[in-house]
Amino acid sequence: LKYLQFILKNTSDRLTGNQYLIGDWLLDGAVENRFGVFAIRQKNRAGVICNSNPLHHLSSPPTPCLRLLPQVSAPPPPPPPPSNSHNLQTSLQNLSELIVSRANFGKEGGSELVWAANFGLIFWMDVVDSVGCFSVLVGGGEAGVLGISILSMAVVAPAPEGGGGGRVPEHLPFINHNFIIRQPDLRGKDGGGPGGKWTLLHNSVGISAMHMQLLYNNKIIIFDRTDFGPSNLTLPRGKCRFNDAKMKRDCTAHSILYDVPSNTYRPLMVQSNVWCSSGAVHPDGTLVQTGGYLAGEKKIRLFTPCNNDTCDWVELLQDLTVKRWYATNQILPDGRVIIVGGIDAFSYEFFPKNPNKHLNMDVYELPFLKETTDPVELNNLYPFLHLMPDGNLYIFANNLSILFDYVNNKVIKEFPVIPSEKRTYPCTGSSVLLPIRFAAGKAGESPLAEVMVCGGAMGGAFFKSGKGIFDVASTTCGRLRVTDPNPQWVMEDMPMPRVMPDMILLPTGNVFIVNGAKKGSAGWEAGEEPILHPVLYMPDEPYPTQRFVVLNPSTIPRMYHSAASLMPDGRVLVGGSNPHELYNFTGVRYPTDLSLEAYIPDYMDRGYNSLRPTIDIVGALENEISYGQEFSIEFSMELYRPDRGITLTMVMPSFTTHSFAMNQRLLVLPISNLEILSSMTFRVTVHAPPTTNLAPPGYYMLFVVNDGVPSHSVWIRMK
Repeated sequence: LKYLQFILKNTSDRLTGNQYLIGDWLLDGAVENRFGVFAIRQKNRAGVICNSNPLHHLSSPPTPCLRLLPQVSAPPPPPPPPSNSHNLQTSLQNLSELIVSRANFGKEGGSELVWAANFGLIFWMDVVDSVGCFSVLVGGGEAGVLGISILSMAVVAPAPEGGGGGRVPEHLPFINHNFIIRQPDLRGKDGGGPGGKWTLLHNSVGISAMHMQLLYNNKIIIFDRTDFGPSNLTLPRGKCRFNDAKMKRDCTAHSILYDVPSNTYRPLMVQSNVWCSSGAVHPDGTLVQTGGYLAGEKKIRLFTPCNNDTCDWVELLQDLTVKRWYATNQILPDGRVIIVGGIDAFSYEFFPKNPNKHLNMDVYELPFLKETTDPVELNNLYPFLHLMPDGNLYIFANNLSILFDYVNNKVIKEFPVIPSEKRTYPCTGSSVLLPIRFAAGKAGESPLAEVMVCGGAMGGAFFKSGKGIFDVASTTCGRLRVTDPNPQWVMEDMPMPRVMPDMILLPTGNVFIVNGAKKGSAGWEAGEEPILHPVLYMPDEPYPTQRFVVLNPSTIPRMYHSAASLMPDGRVLVGGSNPHELYNFTGVRYPTDLSLEAYIPDYMDRGYNSLRPTIDIVGALENEISYGQEFSIEFSMELYRPDRGITLTMVMPSFTTHSFAMNQRLLVLPISNLEILSSMTFRVTVHAPPTTNLAPPGYYMLFVVNDGVPSHSVWIRMK
């Protein structure tokens, strides 16, 4: 303690007599310095707490306390940590080997006294074998068996010159069996606890949420299909439809507009059948929605947001060139929408029509779609589309993928087959384009682009389900760096099998995987054993075995015809599930579901309020951003931790249906400057994406993420 106080007093702003209680630790006689470091004691035990702002308000930004300690040269890079194990003795042995492998150490009294390096930072680690438990006391969430280590407490003693050896205080307080080999971080940075929580928003909204699209006025348009029969929501003012194949007169709604801030909704009226259709948002914020079934299979519909209750669906007189049922839409760099595929539609077209007509056609053949069609079962519907940073289109169908130049109707590259299962409808998996990071001022350079595909089913699963045989779904995800010279799939195992998953990018850059079933395929009555537990995937976690974290479960099965959407505050809206030909609420194992619920990620817990930024000002006129523009964002928050960093992300909202979030995109903006305006106010200067290939024109949610905790978003428009 004297050694610590000697260091701290030389940089101390003031001496405090405050006391704090953390578990069994009484923190008193603390010396606080301008780096936010505290010396502590409990009886004769000494230590420090780093960055303990949740316990005491700091007057200035903290700095990791370990910078105050003597430095030694770092050992070779450590091996991957062992996986979590419920066998304490095995875990102790594995972690002991890990510690010894990465550190210089001396022995004294049966304990290994370790002066080790981890990611370039120096920590003391103490292995205590005599009590059947050991303490790895480090900061940053890496390896530990004590609750104390989860609080990022480092119990230290003076290191001998040159590193290694030394003593640590005896009789450290242990909590037997409360061990964690690695504390996973659900916020995308160090710290954070597991789980998140669910809240039921509405027991029924009258329709089943089969399709979803978030709009820039914080409303979400939701619809199912018109040939289910009457819904449980009446159209207003005596409105009725008279052209439906199922009913001569239908006065019920099959679409709603959900208002996120007020948690209210109102009915909308679609004119034709929107079942299994597709969509994308035009740069002006209008939803362009295409295709469907029977009378709706060639239709083009628009929904333009408004600030009152007057806006509704508008169906154009202009039709698509061919029928599009189970197609996929993608917004393009020039603001047009490309519509790809569908049942018996081995082609693509544009809305608006191609203005150049350089190929003198309205529809363009795409043989790849025919090549990926399985006999009878198909397995290439709702193909996964991702716009690449070079402006070309990545297309995945069945188990194959290509890089496609849609302007010249040319396949640029064919990629390897993804191992194991089929991945597109009806053996339905899902896919995301992982977060894109680009450098400022380098418009000519194409950043790395990586696609991830998860879940699916074995070929034949759809037909087997019709005979009462439900195959176990895929347990794998594959990552493909599309921009590599020789891309290869890198496969990883999910915690459980899953068919019909939804994959949603969170503001932190992590991937939220939700909905689906353990067995079977997509289709009516084709899935079994719903998966209630969502999973968080952390793509930047260096150790593959640590990337997946199982989250707290919902109580509502969400199987075929479910959907999910990121909301502007960082929650995820989840709804739908109707694995039946019609609405069916009784006498079936998985009844039609009309509810809406929200998953609330761990980063929204009130315990992180001190870390949560609030965006105050976006330094752009009417929040409109030009390509390559340098602009500023002012925000406020109680606690800034420079060692954890600030990140700015922009997210294009998706059109989600049938387990694929079309047009979903997250970019990480490069920061050129950060200013501290006051103790709680900050300004960052960032660079906008330099090209429309990186960020197609339109509306994006802008988030400030502090230590893995995102702000509520503000809308910006790339123009």
